[in-house]
Amino acid sequence: MQGAEIELKFAVADPRAFRRLVEARDFQLATDRTFERNTLYDTPDRSLRARGQLLRLRTYGERCVLTHKRTPDDSDAEARYKTRIETETNVDDCAAAAEVFHQLGYEPVFVYEKYRTEWAGGQSGGHLVLDETPIGTWAELEGPIAWIDAMLAELGVSIDDSITLSYGRLFLDWKERTGAATDDMTFASIAELAVR
Repeated sequence: MQGAEIELKFAVADPRAFRRLVEARDFQLATDRTFERNTLYDTPDRSLRARGQLLRLRTYGERCVLTHKRTPDDSDAEARYKTRIETETNVDDCAAAAEVFHQLGYEPVFVYEKYRTEWAGGQSGGHLVLDETPIGTWAELEGPIAWIDAMLAELGVSIDDSITLSYGRLFLDWKERTGAATDDMTFASIAELAVR
């Protein structure tokens, strides 16, 4: 499946209170809180990143999903929203896909984990996710721009409090602020830092 992905993130201070807020709105739970592990692949010289592309294998519960993202060809995309062209498909065997990547010269460059809860946003086609990561909790709205703006207002979130940063960028910013010496955003690596 391929299509344009338009999204915004915002920090969530209290995940339980946020869930109650969402459940009081017109959202339908699509996937309850599920562990997710993401591995980004690239060449040693980061040629995909240099071209504004991403290659990812995600395990989400029992599913394995292969994703390629790229920046849109047109420059008309609204700057305050993150817009990417996304091609995604389910894969039967994540280990086999990882071996194919290896044989083609792509190696793991970043691993990040989270617990994700997903809600569908009614007939709009939009959806809302709550991502609990080792470095904080964020919500993400994905869908048509008008729907994203309406949901921000309904959830009481200012557009000024929303961001377009990837989890990789959020992690690098966190490392800079904390001085943490870890290469991956996993629960085990962050917990290990806490006991040192």
